[in-house]
Amino acid sequence: MLVIVVENVPPRLRGRLAVWLLEVRAGVYVGKLSRKVREMVWDTVAKGLDDGNAVMAWSTNSESGFDFVTLGANRRIPVEMDGIKLVSFLPEEKDPDSGAA
Repeated sequence: MLVIVVENVPPRLRGRLAVWLLEVRAGVYVGKLSRKVREMVWDTVAKGLDDGNAVMAWSTNSESGFDFVTLGANRRIPVEMDGIKLVSFLPEEKDPDSGAA
């Protein structure tokens, strides 16, 4: 099983993803692809991302049963701890015009 979620990407990339995967919600694509095709699809995402962001998760023979990679600016970043990949959150950026200290 493979899942790709994209945000703020150009329509041409979303259309390209729909060629290989089923779009079950806006920006959420699922399917079952070989490793070679999965890597080719991810390369296509990387080239067409522009200012958006993406995450790809797939089933694998690991402790957690899956692995994932991310691209683009996002508060969630992958962190590996004791051989298991987890998700960490970056602190929210303060708006300099908000007047909050």
